[in-house]
Amino acid sequence: MQLSDVVDTGRAVAATSSRTAKVEALAACLRRAQSDGPEVIEVVAAHLSGVLPQRRIGVSWRGLQSLPEPAAESSLTVEEVDAAATTIAGITGSGSATARSAAVRNLFRRATADEQAWLRGLITGETRQGAGDGVMLQAIAKAADVPDAAVRRAVMLAGFAGPVARAALTGGSDALAALTLEVGRPLRPMLAGSAPDVAGALATLGGEVVVETKLDGIRLQAHVDNRTSPGSVRLFTRTLDEVTDRMPEITEGLAALDVETLVLDGEVIALAESGRPQPFQVTGARTASSADVARLRDEVPLTPYFFDVLHLDGEDLLDEPAQVRWERLARTVPPAWLVPRERTDDPGRAQQFFTDLVAAGHEGVVVKDPALPYAAGRRGPGWVKVKPRHTLDLVVLAVEWGSGRRKGWLSNIHLGARDAETGELVMLGKTFKGMTDEMLAWQTERFRELAVDPGDESGWVVHLRPEQVVEIAFDGVQRSTRYPGGMALRFARVLRYRDDKPVSEIDTVPTVRALAGW
Repeated sequence: MQLSDVVDTGRAVAATSSRTAKVEALAACLRRAQSDGPEVIEVVAAHLSGVLPQRRIGVSWRGLQSLPEPAAESSLTVEEVDAAATTIAGITGSGSATARSAAVRNLFRRATADEQAWLRGLITGETRQGAGDGVMLQAIAKAADVPDAAVRRAVMLAGFAGPVARAALTGGSDALAALTLEVGRPLRPMLAGSAPDVAGALATLGGEVVVETKLDGIRLQAHVDNRTSPGSVRLFTRTLDEVTDRMPEITEGLAALDVETLVLDGEVIALAESGRPQPFQVTGARTASSADVARLRDEVPLTPYFFDVLHLDGEDLLDEPAQVRWERLARTVPPAWLVPRERTDDPGRAQQFFTDLVAAGHEGVVVKDPALPYAAGRRGPGWVKVKPRHTLDLVVLAVEWGSGRRKGWLSNIHLGARDAETGELVMLGKTFKGMTDEMLAWQTERFRELAVDPGDESGWVVHLRPEQVVEIAFDGVQRSTRYPGGMALRFARVLRYRDDKPVSEIDTVPTVRALAGW
């Protein structure tokens, strides 16, 4: 299949705000891919979802800054792009940077200007076409004429859209039903809803619940398979990226367990010598790369904590009640690896558990219903997270034009605090979260009035006169070299716009640093 077909489909999807039109365009492209075989269906579905089947191939946006002149005519096929990505991902050892750069240039030399832009977005994970997960899964169902529910269930267990598209278009509903939990292949993790406080979480679930420690670490899905290769362990993040070679102390510990097959859900975190959690960015930096991992292991050791078991010795446990899974977990891993939790129906006792955990440096709690199954890939009704909420009044420095469903609206806002000494405004990050359609419509009109260089949607970033104050909720502060203040807000989201507050009264940089404990 020609790459240009996929690129043209992506352009058509990005050009419309109609969900129906997006689904039809994607489904039509998937049907055309059928004539080239199952492998091509899988690759095309992945590319249209904005991801490479290989996930990461060792090429950053910096490695794509200097590219050859684009080809005058289109000749690349999807199969050739996939083969090139596999080759690039496999380049390691001495001289790998030079070899990888040459392979990238060879690929891009054959791509037209539009294809180069597409490939750049695909490799960096910045494809902006509005073909989100929900749209793609609908398109797969339409292309294969199978129920939406069957596709959604399959992707939760298969992890990615590519294998699901392949199964649906080659084997229909029966092939989708055959996709089950497979040891060694990541499935999508269950997610938690949220509540503003512990009492609200208990009221949402009702009855006796388990209040569990929410660690500020990296979500970790661990697969152990001793059937053919003793000590075989694979580790995956929340986004299903494999990180096995970055955490040798975790793989060694798991390899020593007396199991045949095992799939665990949990977190990995860096702890200080006192046992207090290190800041999130310490754990993040430790797990970000496999380079010099032996030294990092000594300097920043990782500790695993597990809160669920999804498979054990040939038995899938997803549909078992949580309490049953927890009992099996406690008999499988060392006690020190278990996430601290407390079972109660008393809001006061639950609140005290939350208060003690936050004081000890943890992120909060997850309140869980012990009777419910594991809802892979969904925000199941049985998990509700509670975190202490911080708020700041900041000023909007700039705004970005939205894409996909937000196309035509000014969406992602740039946030600034005031330097207490100079009075200058210092950027602390961006957010597009927490915005209702009504808010998007209002801010689009408002920010057009404040625009210094309004431009058009192709300009993406619109700089503003710094006059609009916004109240932001966030979960924490982390160090960052990306922004001038040397820090960034974690999980920032808009609460409301403050027309009642002048910019002279916004929060200051020292205030933000104090919240971080710096």
